[in-house]
Amino acid sequence: MASKERSMPKHVGLIMDGNGRWAKARMLPRVMGHNAGTKTLKRIALKASDMGITNLTVYAFSTENWKRSEEEVSGIFKLLVKFVNSELQELKDKNVHVNILGDRDKLPDYVCESLDKLVGETSHCDGMNFNIALNYGGRAELVRSVKAICEDVKAGRIDADDIDEELISSHLYTGEKNIPDADLIIRTSGEERLSNFLVWQASYSELMFTDTLWPDFSNEEFEDMIFRYMGRERRFGGRNEEDK
Repeated sequence: MASKERSMPKHVGLIMDGNGRWAKARMLPRVMGHNAGTKTLKRIALKASDMGITNLTVYAFSTENWKRSEEEVSGIFKLLVKFVNSELQELKDKNVHVNILGDRDKLPDYVCESLDKLVGETSHCDGMNFNIALNYGGRAELVRSVKAICEDVKAGRIDADDIDEELISSHLYTGEKNIPDADLIIRTSGEERLSNFLVWQASYSELMFTDTLWPDFSNEEFEDMIFRYMGRERRFGGRNEEDK
């Protein structure tokens, strides 16, 4: 049965797009755009926490981003480590719990060490889950889930007939950390696609797009999108009473 959704979204996903174009418009190196983007990331994450959103997932680095120049990739990772070192205390003060979603195997050791510090020192926090999708791809996540289920079938731990949507979900990065499917996904910079972000978890997500480049994305625009979401009717394939 369809119902009016009037509550705060439990899980918001952010595709933070436009750092490079922001820098190009100012004739700056691309890494300066990413640097400006990290400041917006902190601001929006804290705003989401203050609003009572329980899960915020940000698309920080995709499995496709390795195609970028070595200089840009290295710059992104260095900024991530800088972000951890400079913002860790405030995240703890705000009771924010950090999760990392994605394949760590290709990440540099110094990045993994920084991430371990970030996750470890916020593990006791029970406020908003701040989920950083790093070396993440939705299709790769599904492949990983299927392989894990196949191993369980092969080992006799489950039967093939036991495979259903709930089981697949439980083997995703989000399922392993009890993160619900995304209620709302926001993408900045004018592009209107998911780009391999939360492919399974976005099946019934509300989608919102803005022409604003990520470094210019304001707390007010974010708040407006949350309130617009709260006014939307979510049917999940059903009908409302007026349509029957």
